[in-house]
Order: sequence, then structure tokens, then C-alpha cells
Amino acid sequence: MITPPSDAAVAAEDFLRTHHDGRPGRQSEGGEALLTADGRSSYRILADRVAGARRVLDLGCADGRLLELLAEAGAEALAGIDLSEGELAFARRRPALAGADLRCGRAQRLPFGDGAFDAVVSHMALMLMADVEHVAAEAARVLAPGGVLAVAVGGGAVEGQARELFLTLARPYFRATSAPAPTPRLGDRRTRSRDGLDEILTPHGFAPVTWETVTVDPRGTPERVWDVMAFTVYDMADLGAEQTAELRTRFLAESRALVAADGRLPCGMLIHHATTRLAGR
Repeated sequence: MITPPSDAAVAAEDFLRTHHDGRPGRQSEGGEALLTADGRSSYRILADRVAGARRVLDLGCADGRLLELLAEAGAEALAGIDLSEGELAFARRRPALAGADLRCGRAQRLPFGDGAFDAVVSHMALMLMADVEHVAAEAARVLAPGGVLAVAVGGGAVEGQARELFLTLARPYFRATSAPAPTPRLGDRRTRSRDGLDEILTPHGFAPVTWETVTVDPRGTPERVWDVMAFTVYDMADLGAEQTAELRTRFLAESRALVAADGRLPCGMLIHHATTRLAGR
């Protein structure tokens, strides 16, 4: 018997759907701006974790950039699921995904057969999902024995850099918001730690995760960094135009002290990459 989503889960998913329907394509634009010191994007790192997999499913595929990288790397059968029809429409316009099976739906109830995939990936999406035990069970169901699950989840701001400054300045605005429908609580905090992920995944037949933390950084002009922060921090949706303008002015002023000699603003963010395999059945 399939348990229906809770009211909280429905509210969270409605928020995410609306947010991404209104700004399709911005997901990968922001993600591609987040680079490691050696110039790789977090998408690229995650794609490398499942190199050689022929059949791959992306949970929370958004506008399809990760699937596009997987296609370029030689994956032959690609599928994705996302809450946002707007993002999926954007993904379908990518030539590399002309044959991909892209569906609107929930990762907690996947419309794919048992053992259909060699790998399942999720980039900064699992951490936003409700009922993650159901997601884990579904990932295990659609993976072939020995299949790989690889996810990327947020790890917070680098101390002393612009992302930390942005959040410090923004939190009082978020707490004081009078938005009629403030941003709901998103996801399960356990997904953001190694022990928490193991707690979720091992009951469904997955091995303990391997864990790597990388630092990514949009490092651009202060105005460019503001644009990335303003889109990727969901609570910004709660602020009115006046509050947003005031926060922007304060951020640009106070971040000047952090600007490097090349005119770019360091804005490091930690991303955890976790990889595991499904035991043979």
C-alpha cells in the first residue's frame, strides 16, 4: 500500500514546483557557476562517480544538465524525474536528451520497473525531499543488483567568505518576514551527513557510503555572486521587493572587504558527494 504524502510534504513540493516552474534553466546556470579549484563543476564530479553506467536515472533532474553530461560520457539509456514541468520542458530541448525518458513525478513513487537502471544519481535534490525512506526504497527497487547510487548534498558555507556573509545578513530578514505563505521546511537533515545517509540507506540494502567533501565557488563580481545567492537560497522567495533591495545593498557594501585583488568575490560552499552500491540480490 502506497502511503500518501503528508500535508507538510505536499506544501514543500508545491513550493519547489512553483519556484522552478517560474525559472527553468536557472538550476544548471547556478550549478555550472559553482566550480572546484581544478575547474570542475559539482555536476561533473557526480557524473564521474557513475562513469561506465549504461542506464542511469536522475532523481530531481531539473533542467537536465547532469543527464546531458552523462549522455556525453556514453550512457545509453537516460531517465529523469522532477516535480517541475517547466524544468522538464527545458531539459527536453537539450539535443543530447532527445531520447531520454523524462517524467514529471515524485521520487517516492517512481514510474520505472524493477532493476531498470545501473545507476541512480541526485544532485542537490535528495536533501530537499520528504519521506526519504520511500525514496531510498524506490532507488533500491529500480537499481539492478550491484547498481550505484551517487548523490550530492549541501554542506554549508565556507567560513569567512561571501556565502556566510550573505546568510548572516539575510537571516534576520527571513525571521521577520510577513509572507502569507513562507518557505516551508524542506527535506530531512539526515541526508546532509554521512551517518544520516547510512541510517536512511542501509535498511534498503545499500552498503555504507563513501564520502568526499569538495569546495565549490561561483567567485565572480559581487553582483554576480549576489545573483547566484538570490536564486539558490529558497527563503529569498519570502522577501518583498523593498526587503530584497535593502539586503542587496547591504550585501554589496559589506562584501567589498572580501573582494580579492582580481576583483572577484570568494563565495565558497561545501558539497558532500556520497556514493554507495546496492547489494546483489
